[in-house]
Amino acid sequence: MVLQFVGFLGAYHDAGGLPPLLARTLCALPATWVTFVPCFRWIFLGAPFIERLRGNVAVNGALPVITAAVVGVVLNLAVWFALHTLFRTTTPVSAGPSRFDAQIVHRLDPAVLVLALGAAYAIFRARAGVITALLGASIAGLALHALGLIG
Repeated sequence: MVLQFVGFLGAYHDAGGLPPLLARTLCALPATWVTFVPCFRWIFLGAPFIERLRGNVAVNGALPVITAAVVGVVLNLAVWFALHTLFRTTTPVSAGPSRFDAQIVHRLDPAVLVLALGAAYAIFRARAGVITALLGASIAGLALHALGLIG
């Protein structure tokens, strides 16, 4: 969905002669298509062969490692988005082959922090569903934006 969002933003600043929402949608749709269609094609074409591999000890031994790698990638992406959303400014830091964006603490966006904490409370303490928490955070974010409290 990140790629869909990037495609949408591709037409955000220059919609050409098209209505802005139509231009943004026309950019987001092919980004979504080329992201998901190849993946699902491989899934549907490979699914019959995967069943045959269940008895293969080597393949079954590799699956936990693959799962851990996927979880690591998703966690990395979540942390990256959280830090770049909570802090208005970051600065690139390089130390040998390692590179990361350091947060500038005094640039913490308090309204975004309150939204994030509210969503976390709704999910983990109030036992609200993810969709309910997302909908509530979205409505609150739109209200804060309308009031000019967040960008």
